[in-house]
Amino acid sequence: MLSRLMSSSIRSLDREYNCTVRLLDDSEYTCTIQRDAKGQYLFDLICHHLNLLEKDYFGIRYVDPDKQRVSVNFPKYFMTQPPFTMCLRVKFYPPDPAALKEEITRYLVFLQVKRDLYHGRLLCKTSDAALLAAYILQAEIGDYDPGKHPEGYSSKFQFFPKHSEKLERRIAEIHKTELIGQTPETSELNFLHKAQTLETYGVDPHPCKDVSGNPAFLAFTPFGFTVLQGNRRIHFLTWEEVTKLKFEAKTFHIYANQTEDRKIILTYFAPTPEACKHLWKCGVENQAFFKLEKSSQVRTVSSSNLFFKGSRFRYSGKVAKEVMEQSAKIKRDPPEIHRAGMVPSRSCPSITHGPRLTSVPRTRRRAVHISIMEGLESLRDSAHSTPVRSVSHGDSFMASRGQMEDGGEASTSAVISDETYSPSDSVLPTPVAEHGMEMPLARHHNGAPCNIDEESSSEKGALKEGQAAESGPGRRALRMVRTKPSSPSDVEELNKFILSVLRLFLVTIGLLFALLLLLIMLTESDLDIAFLRDIRKTPEFQQFHFEYFCPLRRWFACKLRWMGGFLVSK
Repeated sequence: MLSRLMSSSIRSLDREYNCTVRLLDDSEYTCTIQRDAKGQYLFDLICHHLNLLEKDYFGIRYVDPDKQRVSVNFPKYFMTQPPFTMCLRVKFYPPDPAALKEEITRYLVFLQVKRDLYHGRLLCKTSDAALLAAYILQAEIGDYDPGKHPEGYSSKFQFFPKHSEKLERRIAEIHKTELIGQTPETSELNFLHKAQTLETYGVDPHPCKDVSGNPAFLAFTPFGFTVLQGNRRIHFLTWEEVTKLKFEAKTFHIYANQTEDRKIILTYFAPTPEACKHLWKCGVENQAFFKLEKSSQVRTVSSSNLFFKGSRFRYSGKVAKEVMEQSAKIKRDPPEIHRAGMVPSRSCPSITHGPRLTSVPRTRRRAVHISIMEGLESLRDSAHSTPVRSVSHGDSFMASRGQMEDGGEASTSAVISDETYSPSDSVLPTPVAEHGMEMPLARHHNGAPCNIDEESSSEKGALKEGQAAESGPGRRALRMVRTKPSSPSDVEELNKFILSVLRLFLVTIGLLFALLLLLIMLTESDLDIAFLRDIRKTPEFQQFHFEYFCPLRRWFACKLRWMGGFLVSK
């Protein structure tokens, strides 16, 4: 009896393990969960611990043993692997943080955006950076007090990856003169008001490469899909324009309709197939959350055009409009908020670095410094920066790309600049129809749509366009198309399409043949069913039965008897 109780207790212990979740304020929450528990169970425990009701904006993710970021899928069983340290993060950034019902939700979003600013994912010009940092300082330490805050006190706080003394003085000046009397709640709300106007608000960068091998970052924001290269946004598509997201192995495709006669396809390559699948799932979830009116409109999507090929995924949560309607019904006393002091945060890849695949905590990664240009004057005089205008907000950080040492993870180090985008360049080249298609489609190169109609122009005109192509990456892509009409990637895509069509044809033929054999067996059987009796009485069936089926049956019977006699004689 005692041994039975001990064995049952050991089995129950094997089914449980401790799970640690790092929260947005860098504190840790530890709980014990069953190995067969679903992700929703752990998420509900965390939200109960935080007293959080507007929880649909948040999610849990961790880094698996292959150094790949993984988002916990709440409806599925959690995991059967050894325990990981997971992180609670904002999964869907609210388009208007001021519209959030409860202050606890705004505070958690504030912590996430502050983390984004620290890690270089929230790009802005110097004046905006100084104001954002001053809001953080006011929320953390309150009004300026000469007795408590000596000269240079703002330098003791790390708001950005790296910044100049001039910027520190500007932060302190704003904090001393412009923010007096603001409560932490007001400062946090003003911080979010300013942050949401920046074009990289809500960006969670995924490192990729275009078809030419140039590094880029893909991201999904509350307003649409964006592509960043060299710390600048080169593409932006609203969720209404994005029609489909597809991936195959490491290749990721974005289909979009800008107008009725302008369709574009962007193609990028992820570091691994697992990273590409994670990117695709993030895109499907963000599109469903921000684009749809009701969760009942959510459909299962496939990564391929064929039903028997590719991955299938379905977003399982509420959509943004339903979350806002549900938040409006919350009626309770505001929960108490325990604000934490400024602690350097840990997070995932920065736009200002080379590509990273993981969000391993900073304590477990090796710091790598980025070669930067010190001083705003040298940045203004630099002739190497090529301004590119973005769709909405045109200011950015300026930092050169870091080099990874010994395979270690990069830690953020950047300098802020007054450099602005040029108003002369457009974000997206004009997509034009592709030859041989009834519905015009724009082909893609280097992640940019190409002008196919101009290929039929004279050789002289093509040469002029090639000379003008030096002004931007999109036009360089056009020049590449004219000199190389057929790239290996196009041939590979055509081969894959032909193989898919052949596979579909063979499967269809096999199914029809199997159905024909099943029908013959039923009609030749002794089953007394009305529709089978009607088939047997038709002249066509009688002819088939006596001229084909009976001779074939006798031939098979003869061969079986011969084989039986041959085996018996041996």
